Amino acid sequence: MRVDLVDLQLFVAVADSGSITRGAERAHLALASASARIKGLETDLGVALVRRRRRGIELTAAGESLRDHARIIMHNVAIMQGDIAGFSSGVKASVHLLANTAGLSEHLPKALAAFLREYPDISLDVEERESGDIVGAIISGAADLGFAAEHALPEHLERFAFGEDRLMLVAPKRSEFSGRRQIDFIEVGEGDFVGLTNATALAIHIGKHAARLGMRLRIRARLRDFDAICRMVAAGVGVAVVPEAAARRCAQSMPLTLLAIRDAWANRQLVICARSFRSLPKPARLLVEHLRKAAR
Repeated sequence: MRVDLVDLQLFVAVADSGSITRGAERAHLALASASARIKGLETDLGVALVRRRRRGIELTAAGESLRDHARIIMHNVAIMQGDIAGFSSGVKASVHLLANTAGLSEHLPKALAAFLREYPDISLDVEERESGDIVGAIISGAADLGFAAEHALPEHLERFAFGEDRLMLVAPKRSEFSGRRQIDFIEVGEGDFVGLTNATALAIHIGKHAARLGMRLRIRARLRDFDAICRMVAAGVGVAVVPEAAARRCAQSMPLTLLAIRDAWANRQLVICARSFRSLPKPARLLVEHLRKAAR
């Protein structure tokens, strides 16, 4: 069987969009050409890959299997292209790391900066994702490593502990919460909030648990930076949920009250994960060892 990378790229685009038309647009192909390529794939493989519906397509079991394998192949091709292209610019390898909001903003920057200084020939492609999405990307081979909350990981993914991420409620120094040390999240459901932008992983995490409690958060402002969020809170705009490290750092220079959230979802064990640490490319294994040391 001859595998055409253009066909695989097209198939992933069609599978992700649920439509041959939208998939063709993503792959920059004419609709007729895209449809012919999908039919050609089915002929070569001897099995139906999609079921054509009135409003798009639905993958067969074989189609789902091909999509997963194609993602791994395209990811490996991208790594190969990046590594080879890196020789001309002096960078010889790249590692793709996905991290949740807390990891990207509070836990990883120092460790990653030290790694880049130690290994000048390795570059890092770090992307923010919600922990559940990180798991899917690691399983499908779309990323080398993940930095995620352990509760989101299936048993078969390898991992090691990096640290804890306790979420705290920050409120103005002079507020109804002054003098308290702990709180149930549902107690603040009627008040004003300052939050992260909707696209951030932590905003999605908080929103999911608020919805489970039947809460509709009244967000007065959305920002991407924990320091900016805490400044808004200190000015009396509302309360916010931020990682403990950010909360304690900001409380040193801002008039804030810090409260531990008693809900179980607010206490997360953060881990580094991969499908198999031993089978990672050497640059990724070097990063793993560096992060193991940083975790200690």
